[in-house]
Amino acid sequence: MRVAVAVTLTNDERETLTKWSRGRSTPARLVLRARIVLRAAERMTNAAIAEELSTDRECVGRWRKRFAKDRIVGIERDAPRSGRKKSIPAATVKKVIRLVTSKTPPNVTHWSTRSLARATGISFKSVHRILQSQELKPHRVRTFKISNDPHFVEKVTDIVGLYLNPPEQALVLCADEKSQIQALDRTQRPLPMKKGRAKTATHDYRRHGTTTLFAAIELLSGNVVSQCMPRHRHQEWLKFLRRIDEEMPLHYDLHLIVDNYATHKHPAVKTWLSKHPRFHMHFTPTSASWLNLIERFFGELTNKRIRRGTFRSVPELIKAIEDYIAHHNDFPTTFTWTAKVEDILSKVARARKVLDTTASE
Repeated sequence: MRVAVAVTLTNDERETLTKWSRGRSTPARLVLRARIVLRAAERMTNAAIAEELSTDRECVGRWRKRFAKDRIVGIERDAPRSGRKKSIPAATVKKVIRLVTSKTPPNVTHWSTRSLARATGISFKSVHRILQSQELKPHRVRTFKISNDPHFVEKVTDIVGLYLNPPEQALVLCADEKSQIQALDRTQRPLPMKKGRAKTATHDYRRHGTTTLFAAIELLSGNVVSQCMPRHRHQEWLKFLRRIDEEMPLHYDLHLIVDNYATHKHPAVKTWLSKHPRFHMHFTPTSASWLNLIERFFGELTNKRIRRGTFRSVPELIKAIEDYIAHHNDFPTTFTWTAKVEDILSKVARARKVLDTTASE
């Protein structure tokens, strides 16, 4: 006849097991194991313990043996399990990854789970699990552009230096135009959101004209200087520069970060700047608008006020933009640049290397 393993407890073990057996926040499985061991220490049989705790003898014997072998650690955690054997061969997994990363299916631009399933002979659910485990998303694409500006390094160093270490007795402003903002009016009234349904709007619209927003955000305070105008020529840019000159404190130099739009470099603009020496222009590299933080503000303006708005006229659109900016200036927030020059240049170098490698294949 088999004899149950004898269990003897130290004072510390008994105290710990008693605490677990009575703990309201202790997991139920650990409460049961602690009670089994405590009763085993009282020399109760497995059958008696199983009957008292409403479990089976195999469960009691299992945890009794594990405690006798590994003590507290033996019952505190479950033993590692081998798990179900992988049903998809490693070669098939590699084939799925190779196809989705290096080839395209015939007649279409990208793979789907079902087209990959047909090509590899497994179910589309298995393909989905493989793609999910490898964080591969063939249905998605992201845009990019590497700047070919010959003075890329110098310009990045200059602008990031202004962000991370601005000069004394000076203000740094990021400025640009958001052109061709359309006053769009939906053809039917939108329906409000309710439980189980998102807010709805018609897919078509009526155009009522456009406006151009000139804006500059002062990075120290987050205050935005803005002006809406019908066009975006050098005349309008000069008018906006004069507005900045009027609104910014006179005893500060002004460092403006702008892009390479021809309007910003017009001879008339250069002449005006030569007569206003407190203005210092800093141009972003070509194809690197992400260096200009005003683009972040424009993105928030679009997402929060323009994209889902309904405007029956250009003046109504302008008022909505001005109200949004006025509210922003009542509770100004700024954008904090954190990327260092070395990190940016390293990332661009990696991207260029990958691009060159792909082009040579």
